[in-house]
Amino acid sequence: MNRNVIFILCVVGGITALLLVGKRATRPSGPVGTAIGAQAPDFNLKSLPDGKMVQLSGLKGKAVLVNFWATWCEPCKIEMPWLVDLQKKYGPQGLQIVGITKDDTDEKTITDFTKKMGINYTIVLGTSQVMDQYGGIDGLPTSFFLDRSGKVVYQLAGLDSESVLEDAIKKSLSQGN
Repeated sequence: MNRNVIFILCVVGGITALLLVGKRATRPSGPVGTAIGAQAPDFNLKSLPDGKMVQLSGLKGKAVLVNFWATWCEPCKIEMPWLVDLQKKYGPQGLQIVGITKDDTDEKTITDFTKKMGINYTIVLGTSQVMDQYGGIDGLPTSFFLDRSGKVVYQLAGLDSESVLEDAIKKSLSQGN
C-alpha cells in the first residue's frame, strides 16, 4: 500500500510541476508594453486625495517615474522618503513621480498614510488592468522611468539605493526631448 501512496504522490507532484511550467511558458518573457525603448502604457487613474483623474499621456514633456507601491510594503516605506527628496530636487527640472497604489484598502487609509509619509508627488489608485499592462506587478516597489516622450528608459523591481533611483531619473530627464 505504501507503494501506491508514493506512486500517487509522484504523479500529483509531476502534474503540478507540468502545470506550473506550462503557466510560466505561456506568460510573456518580459513585462507587456514596458520594454526598454517602448512607449509606456497609458492610464487614466483617480488621484488621492483630490479625486482628479491623472492621465499618463497628459504628462508628455516631463520625465515620469511610475512607482507601484502599497501601504503594507516595508521596502516601499524605505523608498518613499527618497522619492520625496528626488521630487523636490528634480521636479523643477521636469520630473513628475506618480505613485500607483496596489492597496485593497479604503481611500482614507491610503490618504492618511501618504500624509504621514510626507508624500509630495502624485498618488493614484491602481487597477488590475493597469498592473497587467505594466507586466503584472508581482513585487513591490516596482518602478518604470519614462523619458519626456513617454518611452521607458529604465525599470527597477524591488528596493535599490537612492543613488540608483537618482541615476535613472537623470537618464529620464536627459532623453526624449
